[in-house]
Amino acid sequence: MGSLIDEFENILWQENHSVCGIDEAGRGPMAGPCVVAGVIFPKNYYHADINDSKKLSPKKRDELVSLIKEHALWYKVVVVDVDQIDLHNIYRATQMAMEEIANSAPASYILTDAMPLLDSRQPFESIVKGDSRSMSIAAASVLAKTYRDALMVELDRMYPEYGFAKHKGYGTKAHREAILKYGRTKHHRKTFKFKDEDQISLDI
Repeated sequence: MGSLIDEFENILWQENHSVCGIDEAGRGPMAGPCVVAGVIFPKNYYHADINDSKKLSPKKRDELVSLIKEHALWYKVVVVDVDQIDLHNIYRATQMAMEEIANSAPASYILTDAMPLLDSRQPFESIVKGDSRSMSIAAASVLAKTYRDALMVELDRMYPEYGFAKHKGYGTKAHREAILKYGRTKHHRKTFKFKDEDQISLDI
């Protein structure tokens, strides 16, 4: 066993808990869904390569997906579509997806990346920078990120003029210019609007 990244699991495993880590990808973009994932590892499991998805190369993330799915006792991915984001706002829509995973996970304790849960049958802890401090959350971040990136590549094939495969829906200069030139697609979040040419605000 390993390092600071499994400190929370080690404490909970010593108390005979099974632990589900939950994280998301895609809360900030202007377009595309948010994806939430949950992962349960066996007690005392550790793998040195599993880390916050933002710290890993795309190639390394793709390699880890197979490893995580092979070694996990359980995992789940939930896609939060644009309609749900616009209906509930991005924070609540993400929170609801995390609650769905928490309440379906065969675990006795839930760890989330900086997201308190309003509806969870199990005890939980919301950990700031959890994807760097919990291996289960880090693994969930990898599953969520790779799943969402693949969805954005699919959108890029449908709408090549927007460059979704490159910016993944985030509000880059090129993306904003494409919106001004071609308009919004049904995959753009209505609650994410331009404040001016250089800034994007959340209208929630």
